[in-house]
Amino acid sequence: MSTAVYRTLFCLSLLCAPLPASAYDAEAGRQKSDAACAICHGKGGLSVQPTVPSLAGQGNDYVVLALYQFRARHRPSEVMAPLAAPLSDNDLGNLAAYYSGLKPWQPGRQASAKAVADAPALAHQKNCVQCHGPGLAGQEHVPRIAGQHIVYITTQLKAFKAGNRGDIDGNMTSAAAELTDSDIEILADYISGLSTP
Repeated sequence: MSTAVYRTLFCLSLLCAPLPASAYDAEAGRQKSDAACAICHGKGGLSVQPTVPSLAGQGNDYVVLALYQFRARHRPSEVMAPLAAPLSDNDLGNLAAYYSGLKPWQPGRQASAKAVADAPALAHQKNCVQCHGPGLAGQEHVPRIAGQHIVYITTQLKAFKAGNRGDIDGNMTSAAAELTDSDIEILADYISGLSTP
């Protein structure tokens, strides 16, 4: 692991360690979300924009990590970086408490029969399930991806493959490096059609 990764993980551990998620104010997170996040991520964290992910029910640790990465500019985004820049550590915790306490989104589409047949083996081969958990419902700092918009998933996989998306430990960039365009299409089709528990 590089020095930058260790530094990021260390800073994140300082940010997350002192207080459990329950110590943060989900209502303050809701108010912040309504004021700054809902325009893109949707009311209640349910995005209707195909290029923007839903956040309802996303894991607490992942929300904190993603916002921290945007704030620290470790994850490039012309939209998110300026929005995350003024957020305090408490804001990160409050937003994470709010989003993680919501009922998770459900897919807006069904995967094709080909994706249902072909993608599970590819997802296991590329360790999608190992990191994102059973049913790709997320775990700890790794995001829930099941049921996300197909356009968003496709865009993220292509960005990881190109090596130009923030990746705290390099695992996603490595996993995506050898994906073909067809692999990305099949995985995005399959993942976007998965229901979450």
